[in-house]
Amino acid sequence: MNDQIPVIKAGFFRVLGHPARVRILEALRDGDKTVGELQALLKLDSSGTSQHLAALKQQGIVAGNKQGTTVRYSVRDPRIFELLEIARIVILSHLSDATALMKDLSVSELAPSGGTEGGPPR
Repeated sequence: MNDQIPVIKAGFFRVLGHPARVRILEALRDGDKTVGELQALLKLDSSGTSQHLAALKQQGIVAGNKQGTTVRYSVRDPRIFELLEIARIVILSHLSDATALMKDLSVSELAPSGGTEGGPPR
């Protein structure tokens, strides 16, 4: 079973690897929603929304609760929102680091290069 854990984790993250699915999860942060509500909120087509929900449901990330003829979807484990928040923090950190690096590069391009006179800067 230990050999299967990385495979299971990869499948879990693979299903989260689609922007529409992340948007669906973010929309479900505010509570249960139907396919129609998600479709209208996220400007997705009905079949695409249903397919994304099916993929999330297959991984056990969302659950459908049938109420009459309507199915309301919810996130099964609220820790998924913590995971999305951690991803946001990591991404912002990387962007911050890249911005600082770009700033440093811009400043170093303005500084004297110490190269030979008449030659190209190093």
